[in-house]
Amino acid sequence: MAKGASLSGFPEWLPSQRVVEQRVIDTLRRVFELNGYIGIETRAVEQGASLLKKGETSKEIYLLSRLQDLGQEKDVPVENRLGLHFDLTVPLSRYVVENSGQLVFPFKRWQIQKVWRGERPQEGRFREFVQADVDVVGNGDLPDHYEVEVPLVMLSALEELRAFGLPKPTVHANNRKLSEGFYRGIGLTDIEGVLREIDKLDKVGADEVADLLVSECGADREQARACLDLAELTARNGDQLRERFEDLADRVGIDKGSDSYALAMEGLGTLAMIIDEADRIRPGAVIADLKIARGLDYYTGSVYETFLEGTESLGSVCSGGRYDNLASQGKKTYPGVGLSIGLSRLLSYLLAHGAQASRVSPASVMVAVWNEDDRPASNHIAQDLRARGIAADVAPTAAKIGKQIRYADHLGIPYVWFPAQEDGEEGDQVKNIITGDQEPADLLSWTPDSVYARQTVEFKA
Repeated sequence: MAKGASLSGFPEWLPSQRVVEQRVIDTLRRVFELNGYIGIETRAVEQGASLLKKGETSKEIYLLSRLQDLGQEKDVPVENRLGLHFDLTVPLSRYVVENSGQLVFPFKRWQIQKVWRGERPQEGRFREFVQADVDVVGNGDLPDHYEVEVPLVMLSALEELRAFGLPKPTVHANNRKLSEGFYRGIGLTDIEGVLREIDKLDKVGADEVADLLVSECGADREQARACLDLAELTARNGDQLRERFEDLADRVGIDKGSDSYALAMEGLGTLAMIIDEADRIRPGAVIADLKIARGLDYYTGSVYETFLEGTESLGSVCSGGRYDNLASQGKKTYPGVGLSIGLSRLLSYLLAHGAQASRVSPASVMVAVWNEDDRPASNHIAQDLRARGIAADVAPTAAKIGKQIRYADHLGIPYVWFPAQEDGEEGDQVKNIITGDQEPADLLSWTPDSVYARQTVEFKA
């Protein structure tokens, strides 16, 4: 294929960048499992019926067709066709229902996998990308303390990535019951529509959102202004949240004896609990931010967005929420709460801001080859090193030693092993090509220095 035939929105990382991605994945997995989460992987495709009812993202689904069926898709309802999953929550809900008899509830799972969305590619946004999710799913009910645990697990994972150059993360939380109660309290009925428009605030600004609330959701100008006032409300503790919300409710004239107000108070109580409990464990890391809406329709309670200090243009790098009705089987429901890291977006930021691999090759030793007749001996040395857990490669050709050393250097391999020659008095030798030191080496006991042997990710601003 001709050079330059890349597809926009489908990233392919260079080997050194892939090292960084793998270290990020390893770090996240370690933190998730440290908190008792269980790893799963689900299929890449789901039925269209499952994908289409999940909000505005339905417009971005990639549907599948076999080549021999091309042009005949109109005869098959979209609901019956297969589509690539656009997140990992919808597949999780199906997985839980299908395997409920074999799972232990609450089911705490982590999942790191590719997803696909047909959105417009731009900085930090891709059509094919990796997500990293943690969710807790209950059987019939789910205690609300998991709405504190899940964002704190994600914060722990993101804090670990600060060693790679990630800025300080903060979770911004809201509760849809609070928002819905408020919207109904001021006379609005298209709640999902209002939430979708409010979710666009950071993208299009307050004036355009106000216009959309009027044109798309049936609001008048006063109601639109009240929605924006709610979105501007933030708080760092429960008392502050209650005080500020009560002031706003009084100002817009919400009836405090109404069902709408009671619904808002239910959501406010959960949100206050989340930020207060989180503050006891990780002070200031979770704040109430009532403009957080989340565009997906399946969220029913708490919703979260995570932002990095000083990177406003990047947007949220981790989001999610509580969903009570996404997974069901007859009368049985499986409520859950989860957050998802846009790992590819995070990776693109880290790579652009100084995260880099200490070396490309995972091998810490390259065994030289004096001539092709001696290659079996070099292969034997490499195999013995691998058997001892030392990553080793063998020179591709019996070129001049200087060329072999340069090959190792290009891959970042720190040591070159010189096998003993039959006509020489010296035994095997190992050269550290970073320091220039060379010393005799015994195949059964030699161990590389731990500093040079490790393939790591470094942050260089």
